[in-house]
Amino acid sequence: MRGGSLPPALLFAALGLVLAFAPRRAALFAIGASAAVAIGVAVAPIPGAWREGVFLMCWASLLATAAGVHLPRGVPAAAFIAAAINAGIWAGAVSAVSESPGDLFKAMFGLTIVVPALLLVRLRATVAVKVVSSWLIAVAVLAATLPFLPVTPGYLPDHLE
Repeated sequence: MRGGSLPPALLFAALGLVLAFAPRRAALFAIGASAAVAIGVAVAPIPGAWREGVFLMCWASLLATAAGVHLPRGVPAAAFIAAAINAGIWAGAVSAVSESPGDLFKAMFGLTIVVPALLLVRLRATVAVKVVSSWLIAVAVLAATLPFLPVTPGYLPDHLE
């Protein structure tokens, strides 16, 4: 999970789940802000040496954003905009270091999850939204820790080859 549109798409999906709990105007503004920031960061020159750090921060941002769904009192109004800007920064940075800016536009379709999530929130069926959010948290933890785990046999060439 080191490139392409999957990491930013999952980050945008986490943002969409959180925005389902936001007031409508704040959600629309947050979606626009996130997209604008992501495009701006994607065209910025980011050194290739930052690649691992950018991916780690993308997964950490996904974890923090998706965890907002589980807050007992909900997310404060200002936090929706902060989460959107944060998601835009790291989604754009992943696209910049992956050198695939076209994938960013594919990833933005992850925000469309806000429509069914909003419907579920309005129907007071928030458990489904929390389950999907928990799944995203699990994926983020796995993807963030995998590069730090010791290499197991079969992943690298043997000394005999």
